[in-house]
Order: sequence, then C-alpha cells, then structure tokens
Amino acid sequence: MVNVLVLHGPNLNRLGKREKAIYGQTTLDAINERLIQKGQEWGLRVACYQSNIEGELIDRIHHAEGKYDYIVFNPGAYTHYSYALRDAIAAVDVPVIEVHLSNIHARESFRHTSVTAPVSRGQIMGFGALSYELALAAIREMASPNMDHEG
Repeated sequence: MVNVLVLHGPNLNRLGKREKAIYGQTTLDAINERLIQKGQEWGLRVACYQSNIEGELIDRIHHAEGKYDYIVFNPGAYTHYSYALRDAIAAVDVPVIEVHLSNIHARESFRHTSVTAPVSRGQIMGFGALSYELALAAIREMASPNMDHEG
C-alpha cells in the first residue's frame, strides 16, 4: 500500500469559516475525511496533519522520509516566503505535490511566487477542495507500476 501524508499549513484549520468566496464552505475535517475515503478506494493509506507553526510542518516533512511514499502539501501563506519549508522539501527523498485551493496566480501579486514549487514534484491549484483529490489521483497514477510518469 502507498502511504501518503497530507500536510495543511497555516489558517487551513479555518476552512469553512474564512473567506468563503475564495476558499469555499468545505471544512478541513470534511476534506480530510474525503481524502482518507478516496485513499482507501484507490489503495492509498492517507494520514492528515495541519499546523499553523512552520517548525512543526518542517518536522513532519523530515519525519516523512522512510514512512511515507508521497506528501501532498498546502503550505498556505508559507508558500510565498518560507525558504525553511523549501529546504525541508529539498532535504527529503519523498516527492511532494504542492496544492492550493485557489489559483494563486489569479490573486494578489505577492501570492504569484511559490518558493516551494521548484522543489515539488508538481503543483495543483484553483479547484477548491478538489485540488487535494486531484493530487491523490496523480499519486495513484504515479504509483502504478505499469505506467511511465516521468517528464
């Protein structure tokens, strides 16, 4: 079974309450439940963790090595300036898929840059809560031994 760690960064614990026009009404608990369910259907063991604290997210990334096959990560606002998270992603041998609920390129200019994207396997954004599920679908395909997913 493929083990996937889903990391949610700062303020994502406020989903369903904060800026609903941007982030929707779905709660983080509902997203996590859906990801765990989809994971079970697709042969993925999904564990979810959220923190508003940069160091805790870094520790989770470090501890993922040898335990998880993939990380799905929404760094939240840390996306745009956390070189510490960028370095943590680069320091482990676990592919990371960066996820965002909104399209960061269609928002304020300070959100257009992701310092974590260059060290991530890929980036999915703009599909609301479905962005996470699309990341799991990508992992499901990449983990399939009969397909070539390089490039």
